[in-house]
Amino acid sequence: MRLPEEASLMRIFIGESDKYAGKPLYEWLVLQAREQGLAGATVLRGIVGFGANTRVIQTFKIERLSEDLPIVVEIVDVKEKLEAFLELIDPHIKAGMVTLEKVEIKFYRAAQN
Repeated sequence: MRLPEEASLMRIFIGESDKYAGKPLYEWLVLQAREQGLAGATVLRGIVGFGANTRVIQTFKIERLSEDLPIVVEIVDVKEKLEAFLELIDPHIKAGMVTLEKVEIKFYRAAQN
């Protein structure tokens, strides 16, 4: 797959405990991104955060281990494909935030075998 130098980055901010069809929402999002032919997706697990759904700080500390840590799903592709993807996923994200920003791609390549 070839990506243009100018593309967009979608960030989806959700909670670790968010579900879709009984499985973690972040897993479903990654599977949908692959199914839609997007360039790639990465899930990042936050160690501390809060959001619109809770003003309580969720943290990964032994004395107070949260079961709903922040999750960020990052996807890079052209803006048009990300906008179409957003239309698909929007009804299934009950709480969270989605951002879209311009990025400059320096390279996108697979390992040579």
